[in-house]
Amino acid sequence: MALRTIAGSCRADLSKYRDIVLQSRRPIGIHQARVALRRLRAAFSVFRPAVDGPEVRALSAEAKWLASECGPARDLHVFLTESVADVPPVVKRVGARLAASHLERARAALGSARYEAFDERLATFAAHPASEEVRGELRLDEFGRHILDSRHAKVVRRGRLFARLSEEQLHQLRIGIKKLRYAATYLSPAFASPAAKPYIEATVRLQGALGALNDRATAARMLADIATASRPTEDTASALKVLARQAATGEKRRRRKLERAWKEFRKVERFWRA
Repeated sequence: MALRTIAGSCRADLSKYRDIVLQSRRPIGIHQARVALRRLRAAFSVFRPAVDGPEVRALSAEAKWLASECGPARDLHVFLTESVADVPPVVKRVGARLAASHLERARAALGSARYEAFDERLATFAAHPASEEVRGELRLDEFGRHILDSRHAKVVRRGRLFARLSEEQLHQLRIGIKKLRYAATYLSPAFASPAAKPYIEATVRLQGALGALNDRATAARMLADIATASRPTEDTASALKVLARQAATGEKRRRRKLERAWKEFRKVERFWRA
């Protein structure tokens, strides 16, 4: 079954990058561990209409918990190394303390007995998925066509009156396009269509453009965390104001890029209907 293969692949990646997190400070460990967990949760979501049960829901919930424990470390690293430039020394010092704390939080989760139990259950699921309830006898292409039609339609609905969408509505659209992207990636082998690649690429570009807008909200959260973590002897206020202005620049450029990505997505052929 497709879900078993995906679950096994995600487990292997998570184990590999978990070791990096536990043994070093290399950012790739946290980043790729989160990617593996996100892929796993997305796979459970895609195939849930066909394969469901307490075990699937429990594994998905544990993957969500692990991702949330790794999230702060990744978000802070991206903010300090990608979202802003020329970070003042005082902010770097506070950021380093926060980063160490966030890393320990991630390590505590990934090194816990709770993780070991999750890993064992995931291994069992990947090897013996038949223990779950299988609904219906649909072929993968029939099942995929239904899922992709539904998720594509939901994205189109959320994107109506695109130019007028609020930040919250754009956030919901981003969630929808992310779910659609994973569904298309996991289900495209059932169709073997040359139209699959351009469709998936269009979802990737749209998700990235929506994510760039979301970076502003993440930056505001990171700045607030740094301000809170500053010691009385550390005057970070003026430095954080400079970084806040820096993080807010380029709004019009990001909007134009998003509009182009949306138009491209609306034009791309639905490969499962080709």
